[in-house]
Amino acid sequence: MHEMSIAEGVIQVIEEQAKAQAFSKVKALWLEVGPMSMVESDALRFCFEAVSKSTIAEGAVLEIIELKGQGWCLNCHSTVEIEKRFDECPKCGSYQIQVTSGDELRIKELEVV
Repeated sequence: MHEMSIAEGVIQVIEEQAKAQAFSKVKALWLEVGPMSMVESDALRFCFEAVSKSTIAEGAVLEIIELKGQGWCLNCHSTVEIEKRFDECPKCGSYQIQVTSGDELRIKELEVV
């Protein structure tokens, strides 16, 4: 379950930012997660709750913003919505799609005190 290591990484980033920006508590955080990041939102929530215990993020509300995937079809030159890598183009059926978004996994915002 790689969601555990992702949650640990999020805590590490938060603790580094707490030192750099002098805050002592995280009340809420928003994560952007694309469908091609291969992250299960429920598993990430569970893991975040477990690894945040005894940290400045303990009890913080985790909001996951699920993004849509997009790609550029090299065949029909269209921007199309995709759910996973190697999807076919919904317009022309080609499999030559370059992913342009949807593989994101980043901290968008923190609410701190």
